[in-house]
This record gives sequence, structure tokens and C-alpha cells, in this order.
Amino acid sequence: MTQRLTTTSPDFAAAFTTLVDARREADDDVSRDVTAILKAVRAGGDAALADYTQRFDRHDLNVSGWAVTSAECRAALDGISTTLRDALELAAARITTYHEKQRPVDSDGVDSAGVRLGARWSAVDAAGLYVPGGRAAYPSSLLMNVIPAKVAGVSRIAMVTPTPNGEINPLVLAAAQIAGIEEIWRVGGAQAVAALAYGTDRIAPVDVITGPGNAWVAEAKRQLYGVVGIDMVAGPSEILVVADAKNDPDWIAADLLSQSEHDPTSQSILFTDDAAFADAVEQAVQRRLPLLSTQAVATTSWEANGAIIVVRDFEEAMPLVNRLAAEHLELAVDDPDALFAKVRHAGSVFLGRMTPEAVGDYVAGPNHVLPTGRRARFSSGLSVLDFMKRTSFLSLDTASIGAIGPAAVALAEAEGLPAHAASVALRLK
Repeated sequence: MTQRLTTTSPDFAAAFTTLVDARREADDDVSRDVTAILKAVRAGGDAALADYTQRFDRHDLNVSGWAVTSAECRAALDGISTTLRDALELAAARITTYHEKQRPVDSDGVDSAGVRLGARWSAVDAAGLYVPGGRAAYPSSLLMNVIPAKVAGVSRIAMVTPTPNGEINPLVLAAAQIAGIEEIWRVGGAQAVAALAYGTDRIAPVDVITGPGNAWVAEAKRQLYGVVGIDMVAGPSEILVVADAKNDPDWIAADLLSQSEHDPTSQSILFTDDAAFADAVEQAVQRRLPLLSTQAVATTSWEANGAIIVVRDFEEAMPLVNRLAAEHLELAVDDPDALFAKVRHAGSVFLGRMTPEAVGDYVAGPNHVLPTGRRARFSSGLSVLDFMKRTSFLSLDTASIGAIGPAAVALAEAEGLPAHAASVALRLK
């Protein structure tokens, strides 16, 4: 049953803390399974990939083919409707425009001591992109991952995707064609993440791996961080909606269910200052659930993880909102900017009654790959910077090393590092 909390209840603090601390992610069994898979792929390479694909996706890579051809991608794009093609191209254009503004600028200057210093940004050589192919086969996620890499200037992008029974979603291939991906492998799961990280005879290793996946994929990325860079360890999707009684309860119900339908472990939470409106939204959710083709998943998610929280006012709500640090936050109120000014922790914020989170999943522009599981307290959504690194540089001459060198010598000697001290001191003579 969906949880209902009221801040005036004497047990609210304890109940809310339980909600904040609830764990909806992978268990120890997943971690052990992934560790074994990573070891197997590192040792066995392509043979291990073929074995896991036969077991989990039920096809022989040596028969169905390891790689998707460019001809298949072109055919997929040609085969979709004009409406869908236009939608994908609009999304790609808007995502590109938004992310181009994230490109960092190099710095180079001379300070008051005469030291030249600065930083230069450069893209990683190769990025791996994981595209789900089971419960969630989303062309939108492909665009959200590959476009920042392209904008960053990554020269090689390798995509992996599971292909159950050897089949692949044609919309995913159409999106790959629009995005200009030339390297696509028919492998998925933790084994595909391992192949990207370690490399095999067929698949060259990459520097960064991004993209959503199931619990096994997320755990593989977590375990391989350090071998490669990753975007984040993503858990089940979540939405938090702050709404007053001036909203249409049916709209808010649809917003909540837009995340519940992702997965049985997804979470949707409503904050409102009106108990009658809370009732109306709950009733609207129950009316909408039978209309969804995703009813079974959405119902499980809503009943197991959903929550409605009635507050005295939204001033009281905002500290609670920040404690949850949600992936998606909707502020459906008269003055959303006033509440937005109080938001400290959220993956992405949707301002006003006419800004449903779902529009951000597709065509708005900002990235929809966002931190989950309260990680918005310390991390951000996917951006161009995830595919780049910064190299600092400096240059001294006789005058500038004379100006700052003695302090370096003093600190080196204080730390008991005489070679450090000598390295600077010799140049001061």
C-alpha cells in the first residue's frame, strides 16, 4: 500500500527517516555474480562473451554476428515513420545545442609573481556506451549519452547492447544512425561492461563507460571504476513532485506514474500542503493505472515504494525535499522559482505546472542521465565534462622561481623531503 505521511503526526520524523534510508538497489548476490563475470571476461575474452550471450540472450554471436553493420542502422532509420524520425532529430538537435554550452574553456595567464599557469581541456580517446535492450530499450538514452561524447570531441565511441534472441530494437538503431555511431556490438550485461573496460580480441578497451542498465550493469560499472571512468552508479528511477491544490490531480497522477512505470523498484513521491488534494491525486492514480500497458510494473512500484506527504506549507517541505535529493524534482506551484531557490540537492528540476518531467526525458535538451539514490547530494547529471579531463600547466623563469621558490624549499624541508627541497633550491642559485 502506498505510504501516506503527515508532518503533524507524532511519528513523522521516524517514518520519514525510514523513507529516506530505504534501499532499493542491488544486493550482495548481484555483487558476487558480477565479480565472477568480470573475472571470466578478463580471462576468457571473446569466448566468455559468446558463452554469456548464448546463456542470457539465447543466440550464437558467431552465427548472428558480433557487430551491427552500418547498413542495418541505415535500414532501421529508413524504416521508421516520418513522425518518429522527426522526433529523434528534434531531440538530437536540442540535446546538442544544450551540451555545446557546457564545453569548458582553456585558461592561460601570468600571475603577479610572473608565473605562467593555466589548464587545457581534452577529450578521452575512447568512450563506451551501454544501451539497454531488455525491459528498457530507449533510443532517447542513446542520444543523451552519445551526444555529450561527440560534443566533447571523443574520437571513438563503442556501443554495446543486449540482443535477446539476436534481435535489436530498430528505434535504437535508428537513433544510432542519427547520432553517427559506427561501432555497435551485440553484447550486453555485466559481460559487455567488462569487455569495454578490459578489451578483448575483437573489442578494444575504452577510457570511460556511460549508459543505464540493470542492477548487474550498474554493479559492473561500480566494480570497474578506476580501470575506467564511469558516469555514475545509477539505481532505480525516482521522481518527487511538489504540488499545490491548484493543479489538476490527473496531471500530477500521470507525472508520478511516469516514473513508477520504469521498474518495480522505481519511486514516486508527492509533497502537497492540501490533504484533500492528496486524496484526489491518489484516486487519480488508481483510475489511471488500469489504462497503462505498463500497469503491472507501475502498480508494484507505486504500492511498494510510492509515498504521499502532506505538509503544513512548502516552507516546511523544502528541507525534506533536500534530504531526499531526488533524481527528478517537479515544482508545480504558483512561484516555482521561490522554491527552486531553496533546492540544494536534486538531479534535475522542472519548474511550473506546464513542465512535466517526461518532456525532459526526450526533447528539452538537458541530460536525463541523472544521479539516483540520494546521490544528487554530491554528484551531477551526465555532461560533456564526463568525457573530458583537465591538464594543468605552469612555466617559471629565473625571476618567478626566485619569487616563490624559497617558500617551496621551506615547505619541502618541513615535510622531511630533502630531494624536493634541493630540486628547487639548486635553481635559486
